[in-house]
Amino acid sequence: MKIDLRSDTITQPSQAMKMAMFAAPLGDDVFGDDPSVIELEELAAEMFGKEAGLYCASGTMTNQIAIKVHTNAPGEVICDELSHVYKYEGGGIGFNSGLATHLLQGNRGRLTATQIEAAIQIDDIHFPETQLVSLENTCNKGGGSIYELAALQEIQSLCQTHNLPLHLDGARVFNALIASDYTALDMGNVFDSISVCLSKGLGAPVGSVLLGSATFIKRARRIRKLFGGGMRQAGIIAKGGTYALQHNIERLMEDHARAKALAEALEACSYVNGLLPVDTNIVVFEVDSNVGYLNTLEKLKQQGVWAAPFGANQIRLVTHLDFDDAKLEQTNAILKNLY
Repeated sequence: MKIDLRSDTITQPSQAMKMAMFAAPLGDDVFGDDPSVIELEELAAEMFGKEAGLYCASGTMTNQIAIKVHTNAPGEVICDELSHVYKYEGGGIGFNSGLATHLLQGNRGRLTATQIEAAIQIDDIHFPETQLVSLENTCNKGGGSIYELAALQEIQSLCQTHNLPLHLDGARVFNALIASDYTALDMGNVFDSISVCLSKGLGAPVGSVLLGSATFIKRARRIRKLFGGGMRQAGIIAKGGTYALQHNIERLMEDHARAKALAEALEACSYVNGLLPVDTNIVVFEVDSNVGYLNTLEKLKQQGVWAAPFGANQIRLVTHLDFDDAKLEQTNAILKNLY
């Protein structure tokens, strides 16, 4: 039996989700008349207290559209050095928006208002103008780390003082919400724009929704067209996203519990040198260099467990809705007896 823990993007739509998708009423989204796309956009916007939403093919697209709309080259974006918008979006900030990236070193991908304030460029022709702050919650490369609401509100206040828009890469924002004491409306109040991914822990097959003001989304729709992101009868996949928002949020706590169980098993393994704190559904552990992470990945794969390399001697495991208690028990047994 294959146990795939490379990412929560590998989830398969459930039979109930497929039935909802096949029954979705369709139109032409480029003309703005696909009822199932409209339903998803309005639902997501309402959840976060935003005026409008825009359905796109991926979180990379929603992030890159947001950056493009918020800024006007030349200039720069402030973000953490572990940010997905910087590390895993193909250099899109420079290519799509013509901007420099001002990288900061936070705590597992989390920045403070003090750090950001010190990084804002003074008005000097030698430096690119600071035009945007982008945060990621949870932070993938930080092992699923979560911001505290007070820290986000401090950053919001700073950005408002400096007239800087604040964007959230919320690829796993619902994992953050389930594991914390704040709500989607709280996030909507803090950020000017939010990218919400549907195809990770929520289990939809395709897509992300970009949220913001009506004026922002109107501009974003034009940029989506320029990026080649206009889809026609997109409602058939958008309906999967609607189903995910309606049925698959609360169950994320099950993924978090199983991630903690994996971490407990790894702590007892002699070949593991350490783990990042497990806050949500991501487990990142360091393999002893004498054993080697590539060798460990291969040995895991030979026994049916697929994991992902995550840097020098690091391996990532991500729990998701297709990883149940039976697979957890089997995986823990494999981890404990790997060497």
